[in-house]
Order: sequence, then structure tokens, then C-alpha cells
Amino acid sequence: MCTGSGSDPESSSNGWSRARGVVVKTLVLIGGALLLKRLTKSTTRRDHARVVSRSLTGEKFTREQAFRDPENYFNIRMLSCPAAEMIDGSQVLYLEQAFWRTPQKPFRQRLYMVKPCPKELKCDVEVSSYAIRDAEEYRNFCDRPKDQRPLPEEVIGDIGEHLTTIHLSCCDRGKRCLYQGSTSPDGFPNSWNGASYCTSDLAVLKNNEIHLWDRGFDENQNQVWGPKQGPYEFKQATYSSINENLSSLNILYQSTIDRPIQGSLILQD
Repeated sequence: MCTGSGSDPESSSNGWSRARGVVVKTLVLIGGALLLKRLTKSTTRRDHARVVSRSLTGEKFTREQAFRDPENYFNIRMLSCPAAEMIDGSQVLYLEQAFWRTPQKPFRQRLYMVKPCPKELKCDVEVSSYAIRDAEEYRNFCDRPKDQRPLPEEVIGDIGEHLTTIHLSCCDRGKRCLYQGSTSPDGFPNSWNGASYCTSDLAVLKNNEIHLWDRGFDENQNQVWGPKQGPYEFKQATYSSINENLSSLNILYQSTIDRPIQGSLILQD
């Protein structure tokens, strides 16, 4: 009689099945945890800065607003594009504004620096504007082929006087905006048209819509330039919207061509 110590085949099969089940459940739990972590990963301030930078980029007009309220708003073309990147990752954008009929003659040229807010501040994105040392060299910068633009290192070297800084925060759920912010209540020094300081409000909406409200105030806090009714509303243009409004804007242009240019923040330089 043989008295071996071999195990029961059926018992071994059941044991392996249970072990395999435990392994599968463990893998499912780990995979689920990793997926949940990935889905719930918080957006960083650098991510927010990239979104704002992309939203500011492109060609936008205040066409609809000028058509609704020609007494208080002009149809302005705003064009912006990437110009350089700083060592710390900050994006430098070139931005110019012109009347829609004369885009080749911008009345305002700026360099904008977009970067994450410093950790000590309760905001998400910092947007600062600067004068350009030799603005004429940058006229129609974004419309030119890239090999005919100033080089990124030249752009950085041409960043001039600091003008304003706006701190943006994510908008609460349910609001139209994605980001909004403003300069400090005291604003920044400004002497145009009798002003002693200026303030800026900026909102980034869906579809890359930008609302910009710049105003100048004198020593007695009286507004001396800039729209009083609300911000300029820059929306990306489509060919269909251009064709639909062209004839109406031709009529509008004739009615406003002799109107004195005053009060529009957009024209402050």
C-alpha cells in the first residue's frame, strides 16, 4: 500500500480560483484608485495661465457691441499672438488694437506677460501689460510671417515700462466668465487726459471672448476717460458674422466718422 502525501486535485483547483479572484479584485481596486486620482487631479495655476494665454490670443472685434450702442463704443479690432517665453515659463504676447477699417494702423501696442499667480496671493493668473521700447518695429507683428518678426530674445529686450497688473481668479460656477479680475483699487499711475491713475478690469469668457474695461480717474476720483457703461466686449470674428454685419457697419461708420474720439478707454495710450 502506498501512503503518499499528495493533495486533492479538486481542493487545489478551488484554492487557485480563490487566489485568482483576490488578485483580480486587488488589481481592479488599484486601477480604480489610479483612475479616480487622475480624474480628480486639481488644475494647477500654470494650467490656468495657459488657458488665459490661449484665450487672449487671436483676432477679436467689438462689432456687435458697436452695432448695439454706437454712441458709446467703437468697433475695435484686437489682435494678439505669442511673441516670446521667459525663463520661468511666463508667456509674452504681443497685442495691438486698431479701428476695424484700418487694421494696419494700430493706435495701441502692448506686450502682455501671462504667468501663474505667486503662491502668496489668492489668485490664479497674473496678467501684466508693458509698453514697447520701439513700438514701430512691432506694427502688425501678428500679421507678418514669423521670419519677418522680431526674434523672441529681441522681444524680451524690448519690454518697456510696466503699465498695469491684473490678478485673475476662476469664476464661480454658474457665471458666464471663466476668469475675472482687476487691478488694485488704487490702480496704476496714468496722466492721459487729466488722469492721475487708471484701473483695469478683465474677464475671460467661453469661446475666447474677452471683456476689457480700462478707465482713468483724476485726483478727485472723477472718471476722465474710458467707457462708463461697461467693458469693451471682444469676440472672435467669423466670416458669416462679418458678412452679416458689413452693410450695417458701413452705415454706422458714416454716422460716427465725425464723432470726436473721447471717453473710450481703448484709445488711451
